[in-house]
Amino acid sequence: MHLLPSGICFYLSVAICWLTAEIDASWWYMGTLGSQVMCDNIPGLVNKQRQLCRQYPKMMQAIGAGMKDWISECQYQFRNHRWNCNTTARDHNLFGRLLLRSSREVAFVYAISSAGVVYTLAQACSQGELDSCSCDPTKKGSSQDAKGSFNWGGCSDHVEHAIRFSQAFVDAKERKERDARALMNLHNNRAGRKAVKRFMTLECKCHGVSGSCSVRTCWLAMADFRRTGDHLRKRYNGAVQVAVNQYGTGFTAAHTHFKRPSKNDLVYLEDSPDYCIRDHESGSMGTGGRVCNRTSRGVDGCEVMCCGRGYDTSRVSRTTKCECKFQWCCAVHCRDCHQQVDVHTCKGQT
Repeated sequence: MHLLPSGICFYLSVAICWLTAEIDASWWYMGTLGSQVMCDNIPGLVNKQRQLCRQYPKMMQAIGAGMKDWISECQYQFRNHRWNCNTTARDHNLFGRLLLRSSREVAFVYAISSAGVVYTLAQACSQGELDSCSCDPTKKGSSQDAKGSFNWGGCSDHVEHAIRFSQAFVDAKERKERDARALMNLHNNRAGRKAVKRFMTLECKCHGVSGSCSVRTCWLAMADFRRTGDHLRKRYNGAVQVAVNQYGTGFTAAHTHFKRPSKNDLVYLEDSPDYCIRDHESGSMGTGGRVCNRTSRGVDGCEVMCCGRGYDTSRVSRTTKCECKFQWCCAVHCRDCHQQVDVHTCKGQT
């Protein structure tokens, strides 16, 4: 297997990417241009992916448009850490050589991207944006939960359809390769898909005299994607380092004192760099110039974030709304308050 794609490219105005000569592309380079042009010009797609790309152009457009959401979620989850899911757009890709390493950060990227595809497609189905799917057709008739019986109604998110398509499209390349890295990617892709389904909730509307709720109409809805991001972030914290078993079909824990990974765990093969300094080979952007918290003892603290190199302090002026008052009717008037605050940034490597 020619290790990994270099990353995910996207532009919010025109979502199409071109690749540097050294590194293969993948489905992460989907955009929202015409399907024929897009599918024929993205290198790295295997035949199955290219076939699905041509057959379902609107689904490809939805996937491309949804990339910014899961990338934003990744950056939110790691905003206070040395590795902050940072991008390198000037290199015509977003994650650079980081993805050449089988680290726990890469495990998270695969999981959150796979989850993002499921979430985006299920949402597009429910909103009537795709010809190939709509609301979940299996949610008909009556059912019951702990509160009693209810009638299915509204529009249940068709997550199962989104999972099936995501599995067929996203996993196609890894299923063709089947080496250690491919097995790792497949496992993390599945963990990401399962995370979206995990937070499906039953939402109901009551009917009856004076809101008695004698009759309920219910539907299944996905939770906000933040809950999926939070869940996968916890799985990242407890990610399991693994080795491929003797049959090449699955994993064993890399160390005897490690637990055997479950289907919900994230798995990785290699230790991560410390991300302290900029290093082209490992894809580390370093922490020079990153804002840190001088009083924190956590990972966002200057001692940890700056890797012992120290930090610079600058005083900046910030304007905030203050002394807000409600005025009848109906407006809120605030003053602009100016405040001088100290901002601490990590020193670069010498």
